[in-house]
Amino acid sequence: MILTNARIVLDDDIIHGSLEIRDGRISALDSATTNLPGALDCAGGYLLPGLIELHTDNMEKHFTPRPGVAWPGTQAFKVHDAQMISAGITTVFDAIAIGDVIERSERVGNLTRMAEALETCRRRGLTRAEHLLHLRCEVSHADTLENFERLLVEHPPQLVSVMDHSPGQRQFADPVKYREYYQGKYKLSDAELETFVARQSEASRRYSDRYRQAICASCREHGIPLASHDDATSAHVEESHTLGMVIAEFPTTHEAARASHDRGIAVLMGAPNVVRGGSHSGNIAAHTLASAGLLDILSSDYYPASLLDAVFKLAGDARNDYDLAAATALVSTRPAAAAGLRDRGRIAPGLKADLVWCEAIDDHAHIHRVWKDGERVF
Repeated sequence: MILTNARIVLDDDIIHGSLEIRDGRISALDSATTNLPGALDCAGGYLLPGLIELHTDNMEKHFTPRPGVAWPGTQAFKVHDAQMISAGITTVFDAIAIGDVIERSERVGNLTRMAEALETCRRRGLTRAEHLLHLRCEVSHADTLENFERLLVEHPPQLVSVMDHSPGQRQFADPVKYREYYQGKYKLSDAELETFVARQSEASRRYSDRYRQAICASCREHGIPLASHDDATSAHVEESHTLGMVIAEFPTTHEAARASHDRGIAVLMGAPNVVRGGSHSGNIAAHTLASAGLLDILSSDYYPASLLDAVFKLAGDARNDYDLAAATALVSTRPAAAAGLRDRGRIAPGLKADLVWCEAIDDHAHIHRVWKDGERVF
């Protein structure tokens, strides 16, 4: 198959030309167009490498579309897969949370269901994107270590992140912000809030440090890439570096992002943060880190279509030095490198033919077609 008359986004350049696919791989590139019969005319649109998503909890909403409603696993996963591929995301690390700040929450109940649905759909060839497992470990939850060790055997992950959403930690270093957030989120009375804070603080004291050390040690032993989550200070980053983290998910301050970048830990921020112009929780804006040259990876987080829109938004933002090639690397080359995927993430001969044909229309990117391993999937 030949794709022609396309603006092909490479590592550090954009060429107007053609691309050939053979046996699911990119076999050749040419900076000229062709009139060969059967060649697909991309009408001058952009041809990007398939997007790589390292952290999305989009799957959860399909397993529990309403409170108390548990949707059948295979059907829920297939809808999630279709949503990802329609956003140009050809490789997905599905983030499944082990533990929660709320006991017996739907997230905890869905843990095994989601892991099993992912594995079943992958094994049966029911997916369009390639799905990999990302375990998000809430280390202040009593059952987290036990469940992690079980899943490590039953459903081995390809990425693990470590979180601590307890008072005074990471995202909630400010106890006042912690109280405001959770009282509003769960509609707690003042008395209920005091009980909640006391319980979470005690759980963190009992489990967090021990579980963090054990999980990270296990990942290092098994060669599983590690990500920190919501680091806020240089001290947090030093700990993350010592534990072997290669990705810093959603650092909440400029200080933490700078320290991570300087330590060679890839800084991952949310694409919705870029599209909206700032963090919904009041933390540092992604465009601020982009302007400082500290943004390495983008994640769609909770909104799949935001990933490609954020690429074009960053590339068109005069406040930073990212052109379209550099912005595209945030969702392709760099996440691939951080996760140890050497066969994708760039448009180059020999790599997987995971491709997105799109164009910029008004304030968003419009996708015409998506290919996975050379096969059209959208």
